[in-house]
Amino acid sequence: MPPKKSPTLTDAELRIMDVLWRRGSGTVQQVLDGLAPNLAYNTILTTIRILEKKGYVKHVKDGRAHLYEPVVGREQASRSAIRHLVGRFFRDSHEALILNILENESIDTEELKRLRHLLEGSGGE
Repeated sequence: MPPKKSPTLTDAELRIMDVLWRRGSGTVQQVLDGLAPNLAYNTILTTIRILEKKGYVKHVKDGRAHLYEPVVGREQASRSAIRHLVGRFFRDSHEALILNILENESIDTEELKRLRHLLEGSGGE
């Protein structure tokens, strides 16, 4: 049985999406040029095709080449990844995620002030 398709981006997919988000669109070669120099063209092509199957990019014909462009924006992808993380590790509890971050990460005073301001602005709910 093939592995289940991940709804979120792998590290390699995210690097490719970063190039496409910066550029707006690009061919496989243009994406390759925006990444590390030692990657293979076929590797990038395969990953872009996976991104297309996942619905993150689409292509249009540009002469003989395919021009790939993002269908999903960076913010939408980020929110999707967070929803996936919350569901998978925190039993759909955003509160549990936030408490985990606050308890396990060193947050400086300025960040805490901004967070407190945001919470107070939302009525603390």
